Amino acid sequence: MLTLHTPGAEATMSSREIAEICEARHDDVIATIERLINEEVLRLGRNTARLQAPGVAGGRPTMVYDLAKRDCLIVISGYSAALRAKIIDRWIELEAAAPAPALPQSFAEALRLAADPQDVIAAQAEQLAAAAPAVEFVERYADSTGTKGFRQVAKLLNAKENEFRDFLLDSKIFYRLSGELMPHAQHIDAGRFCVKAGTAQVSRHAYNAARFTPKGVTWIAGEWAKHQVALRQRAGAEIAA
Repeated sequence: MLTLHTPGAEATMSSREIAEICEARHDDVIATIERLINEEVLRLGRNTARLQAPGVAGGRPTMVYDLAKRDCLIVISGYSAALRAKIIDRWIELEAAAPAPALPQSFAEALRLAADPQDVIAAQAEQLAAAAPAVEFVERYADSTGTKGFRQVAKLLNAKENEFRDFLLDSKIFYRLSGELMPHAQHIDAGRFCVKAGTAQVSRHAYNAARFTPKGVTWIAGEWAKHQVALRQRAGAEIAA
């Protein structure tokens, strides 16, 4: 079913529902999605993959993708006009029934919205406009402090910290400097990360902390999702062998 995860968040449709509406095999839909992931056609930062428990008949857990509208329509682009119309009609029906996103009720709520990734802020721009005169300050706040730390991003991605850390190091995204994780220069230049300098209040020890920018959060979500797909494909090949 099409779902709205949080107020103002982008709606998604599951690969399972796509298969049911189009009367297609779910594993064929999954194969199409993962091919488009490998071709870097889908915007992975907006999509999620999850394991669905087997039904009453038993069997193995099934991988299910929740796709944003744009990517859902790309996946079905090769289907017949009649099947594409069914999917589009379903989106129209469910979006019309979805509750309107709630406006921030206080300045503090507006600040929390501003701390979210930039794609969420853009989706909620109309709602934030209604919170004037705080909007101008909220936008400045998002620009200046809308970064996230390693643990925050790992939590957003539902990733184990040690696995996420190894991925960043093995992919040459981060490196170790005096025991701390630092982004490689090309990723800083691309606007994905920044490095904040500070001093510990108790020990007065100076330190540098890598921070993910909103752009970096969206980018790393896509890279992490591609990494997960590659791991599943490798595991499948090993089982087949």
